[in-house]
Amino acid sequence: MSHHFQLTRRAFLAGAGASLAAAALPVIPGFAFAADAHAKELRIGYQKAASTLVLLKSHGTLEKRLAPLGVAVKWTEFPAGPQLLEGLNVGAIDFGYVGEAPPVFAQAAGANFVYTAYEIPTPHAEGILVHQSSPIKTLADLKGKKIALNKGSDVHWFLVAALQKNGVKFSEIQPVYLPPADARAAFERGAIDAWAIWDPFLEAAKRQSNARLLADADGIVSHHQFFLSARPFAQQNGEVLAIVIDEVGKEGEWVRGHYSEAAAQLAPIQGLDAGVIEAGLRHYAHVYKPVDAKVLAEQQRIADTFSDLHIIPTRIITKEAALPTSV
Repeated sequence: MSHHFQLTRRAFLAGAGASLAAAALPVIPGFAFAADAHAKELRIGYQKAASTLVLLKSHGTLEKRLAPLGVAVKWTEFPAGPQLLEGLNVGAIDFGYVGEAPPVFAQAAGANFVYTAYEIPTPHAEGILVHQSSPIKTLADLKGKKIALNKGSDVHWFLVAALQKNGVKFSEIQPVYLPPADARAAFERGAIDAWAIWDPFLEAAKRQSNARLLADADGIVSHHQFFLSARPFAQQNGEVLAIVIDEVGKEGEWVRGHYSEAAAQLAPIQGLDAGVIEAGLRHYAHVYKPVDAKVLAEQQRIADTFSDLHIIPTRIITKEAALPTSV
């Protein structure tokens, strides 16, 4: 093991904090940590529904941590994960948080990113909704039905897996690709039979849109969330990313101990009732860990399935988008 590698690893683990250091996030030579080598700006892509990042932005603690390094933080909002990763692919952002399916689509499109960390499974944070009076009682009943979903998002994988598990091919439904706001409008006017969606939109619709939960992802898919970094940025800004993940971990820990307070802070930002937000927050884990072989294998299963169904245009190897492990 080279002297440079020892310093690199020590620097990352020192910055990553208890939330990730104990799990030994992999680092290799070539991911630079020199104080004079990092970028002067960190551009973060976030979704309004990504509560931990929204709170981190609101609290301003990341800016305070990075100020001594001379690194400014720029936040850019995206409507969903696929659009966020389009931003990463074209170089508009350096770092973001998305569900399990968007990285597969992005890698198939040639995006140059690395998996940086993941949130432990949150299967109750996504579900398939039908109308209260709908004759649809089981997932098998979705055959032939119009189902709204955000194309390329985590519910895309959830819906495919849920149908497969119940003997229905994806080609046997009528997918209607809509972002969350448009899908809710279509659901409320009866233009679709079902809607695959994630929290907090899921919880809001259950309470406000005469919706019935047909099934959540429990027992079907893990529903991981991922922090991703542009590979060129990661290779030169390991110290910066270590601080980001540390602050994200601290924010997640704060949320787990302050659900009501967090919901109250998020309500005016997300435009939803605090009770809805709190219920949604409790469906997420807010616990983040280094990406490991098991998680990458699950991502590979998504990629292989999507390739077989021609949802993505080519076969990919998900571990090629992982931070190379130390030896």
